[in-house]
Amino acid sequence: MPKLASKTAIVTGGASGIGLAICKLFAQEGAAVEILDRNVEEMTKAVAEITAAGGVANAVSCDVTDAAQVDAVITEIHSRRGQIDILVNNAGIAHVGNALTTTPEDFERIQRVNVFGPANCLRSTLKFMVADAKGGVILNLASCVSVMAINDRFAYATSKGAVLSMTYAVAKDFLAHNIRCNALLPGRVHTPFVDGFIAKNYPGREEEMFDKLSKAQPIGRMARPEEMATAALFLCSDDASFITGTGMPVDGGTLTIR
Repeated sequence: MPKLASKTAIVTGGASGIGLAICKLFAQEGAAVEILDRNVEEMTKAVAEITAAGGVANAVSCDVTDAAQVDAVITEIHSRRGQIDILVNNAGIAHVGNALTTTPEDFERIQRVNVFGPANCLRSTLKFMVADAKGGVILNLASCVSVMAINDRFAYATSKGAVLSMTYAVAKDFLAHNIRCNALLPGRVHTPFVDGFIAKNYPGREEEMFDKLSKAQPIGRMARPEEMATAALFLCSDDASFITGTGMPVDGGTLTIR
């Protein structure tokens, strides 16, 4: 029996990277996947891949920083599917800079996507999970930097610390509604986002920085998106029915054996 049979799962930022890997695996495990993203071309490609593999998927263009748009999109999904069982808050952006070099504008931009975005999706989804009285599962993509320090990630670390605290709050507040809420704390994951991030911030040093960032993790490499998806599947399935309010490291030993 597929682990997510007859479930409806919303995945933000599901058109590429970790989000895409989660969408593919969830669909493979029986979920009807709703991809929320801003990249229409990549969303269309993702839906085609999932459908060709025998899965069920739909994509909706959505800016998670726009609370009204998020509410309208999630309301439409609930109306069309009749239920929302899983929300994966995956959409996010990164930034390089410390407290002196990060501009107020950049700091606010990071928080709007990485903190306001999940909060908007939580608010809209929880409304239906509570009203339907069927319970549900929420998974937030936090980060190792939620609980540790690395150089020049002032705005990003702030946002991911907030995501982890948000996870604890939702898990506590909605226990009585049979809603579980957990977070993944990934280490570095090799995605197109990472390649673009390195190219933008370390021009001419791409190969050097990729090797350096990979070897900074005790396991000696970056994770694959599929490894994050496997962990996400566990936390969103009944296999994790006794787990809530947890930040699960999937980090190649970064937090414990550095």
